[in-house]
Amino acid sequence: MLSQVLDALKIEIPQLITHIIGFLIALWILKRYAWKPILALLDERRERIKNSFAEIEAKQKQADALNAEYQSKLKDIDTEARRRLTEAMAEGEKIAAKIKEDARNEAKDMFSRSKAEIEQDMAKARVELKNDVVVMTITAAERIIHERLDTPKQRELIGRFIDDIEKVK
Repeated sequence: MLSQVLDALKIEIPQLITHIIGFLIALWILKRYAWKPILALLDERRERIKNSFAEIEAKQKQADALNAEYQSKLKDIDTEARRRLTEAMAEGEKIAAKIKEDARNEAKDMFSRSKAEIEQDMAKARVELKNDVVVMTITAAERIIHERLDTPKQRELIGRFIDDIEKVK
């Protein structure tokens, strides 16, 4: 039966054996000279890919760590900015309070100076009034002494004196 199948396929045994031997020799040559370098290249490529993935993973971890660090720094910067803003606002309020207090003190000083000037002017006016009264009294006394006076004349002089005093006021 095998011979009938081989006859039907028109396969010749010596030629088949030659092909098998040739295939085995080609397989042995490929295994010896080509297979090892090809496997070495594949192993090398596999190792490079593995190393690349390891490197990518390490860089990803490093990037994640940097991202976390940056996020932390951003949070710190935000906190610091808010603290400085609060300090600046407090400082501004202190300066505003100091300006108000200085203005109040200056107004009080101006009021005190004005009051002192008014009191001084009033004192001067009193002194001048007193001097005027003294001068008028002396003048009236001189008139009385220089003239010989009788009672109606004295009354007239005293009346004029009183009118002069009222004019001065």
